[in-house]
Amino acid sequence: ESERVPAIEDLDRTTDALRLAGCVAAEEEAVELLEAAGNDTTLLESLVTRRCSGEPLAWLTGSVRFCGERVLVHGGVFVPRWQSEPLALAVLDRLPGAGVAVELCCGAAAIATVLRHHRPRARVLGCDIDPLAVTNARANGIEAFLGDLTAPLPSSLSGRVDVVVAVVPYVPTGELVHLPRDVLEHEPLRSLDGGVDGLELLRRAALETVGLLRPGGSLLLELGGDEAALLEPLLADNGYRDFEVMCDEDGDTRAVCCRR
Repeated sequence: ESERVPAIEDLDRTTDALRLAGCVAAEEEAVELLEAAGNDTTLLESLVTRRCSGEPLAWLTGSVRFCGERVLVHGGVFVPRWQSEPLALAVLDRLPGAGVAVELCCGAAAIATVLRHHRPRARVLGCDIDPLAVTNARANGIEAFLGDLTAPLPSSLSGRVDVVVAVVPYVPTGELVHLPRDVLEHEPLRSLDGGVDGLELLRRAALETVGLLRPGGSLLLELGGDEAALLEPLLADNGYRDFEVMCDEDGDTRAVCCRR
């Protein structure tokens, strides 16, 4: 039997439903949902209903594109954002062909997946405190460990890692209310809440990676607002140098990069 081509009326109906629910990229999402449902109209209706209620598209389709790579995303795991793609490419630039990289708070391990694809001889590890995330990372082929920040990593890595990257929770607790409703209602808040000033996990990541990196190794942290300026003194006091702040097209701070 030939592969089913989604009927125009199916696409139009699904697009209209998503658009009414406020989905900005309604037609593109409709195509993905139709592909995920295959010939099952009951499944399609269920997927559309769930998406219209705000459930992340990646949970429904099972994956997301990140830096051109297909990254599996399990239900309940924080969905990788396209805004993190420049950070992933910056990490790639700093990882030697046969080097060692660690993604902390890896979630689905989107950055690690990109690194593994482009640096097949490198050792790429991930770790996360959420068992769902670790299972997801392993499904993406990543050597992943369960535990709090650097705690679960093998001691043999001490002083040998070329690059550490982390998208830790960095939204100040008081600002969580300003996030989109569907994010607040569906995605794990533990992946977003960075404490009172947003720096709780960023500070810990800065301190815990000191003994992990080799001399000259790089630390790259996603953050926002004025967090880079607030964090730099702590980084400098712990031997980090060569600071570089990454900004997006709007001039907003997205990450800080530095060397050990």
